[in-house]
Amino acid sequence: MSQNTPEKEHIQLSAETLENQEGERLDVAVSKLFSQYSRSRLQQWIKSGHITLDGKAAKTREKVFEGQLVVLDVVLEAEPEAEVAEDIDLDIIYEDDQLLVINKPVGLVVHPGAGNSHGTLLNGLLYHFPALANVPRAGVVHRLDKDTSGLMVVAKTLEAHSSLVNQLQARTVSREYYALVQGVMTAGGTVERNIGRHPTNRQKQAVVEFGGKEAITHYRVVKRFRAHTLVRCKLETGRTHQIRVHMAYIRFPLIGDKTYAGRPKIPKQSDPLFIEVLQQFPRQALHAWKLGLIHPESGEYCEWEVDLAEDIQELMAIMKQDLLDHKHTGA
Repeated sequence: MSQNTPEKEHIQLSAETLENQEGERLDVAVSKLFSQYSRSRLQQWIKSGHITLDGKAAKTREKVFEGQLVVLDVVLEAEPEAEVAEDIDLDIIYEDDQLLVINKPVGLVVHPGAGNSHGTLLNGLLYHFPALANVPRAGVVHRLDKDTSGLMVVAKTLEAHSSLVNQLQARTVSREYYALVQGVMTAGGTVERNIGRHPTNRQKQAVVEFGGKEAITHYRVVKRFRAHTLVRCKLETGRTHQIRVHMAYIRFPLIGDKTYAGRPKIPKQSDPLFIEVLQQFPRQALHAWKLGLIHPESGEYCEWEVDLAEDIQELMAIMKQDLLDHKHTGA
């Protein structure tokens, strides 16, 4: 794969309006006839004249009748992000004509933004897959924080993009994470508290009593250590920093989370190496290990898993040794 000018995709489709569509608005009718595309994009194509009704340009609110010919004829123009393609290594777990599943490493920002105009996942996607210039945000439909590792899905076509966005909105995409948290949990549970901007620090999110967006995180205990717990979290919603905020809210913040956790919890009589590793762990110990969704083309449920990131595995190995070392001391 190498960088080159993306080919412009030419879409040509036609369909006849049905009996049960009599009297519908044109944009409503075409959203059923060409359901692989989002309604907002179809509305844009109607306004730009790329969708015609019986050979003539029409308006989005125009009423249709049974048996009318609807034609979609459009050449896709590259999205603005196409100017910033960069040669960035990608760990591709799965690929077909519709989807990419990527194992995002720690430290890789997903989207260009303030302070991160280059060197992002989106830049790398545009380099390795130039045709993604024709898809909004180069096919990225959800994100992981810069210092969260693990699985992400990318849409390679407009049809896949529309399908994945709809699945995310319908909450049918399954996303599971491993998190190492401070404190020893007695049992799993569910946090169902709205999340919004922190009232005083605009760089942070927070559980809010009024306003905010619905946020639901299910969690269960996987392994307990002397002062920490490995938990498995399943998202029902996908709010910014959701797991980090919810775990901190129930007083089990993530190890290494400089935004939502305080000082690291050090068990009594800990080995100096263990203390050093805990204090210097450079990022929130959060990894997206499982991803499941309905394939946009086949309609089948697909699921992918990846091993825990190496740095979390190494931290857990030290925790297990610490647990063994103090097994009979009561410390």
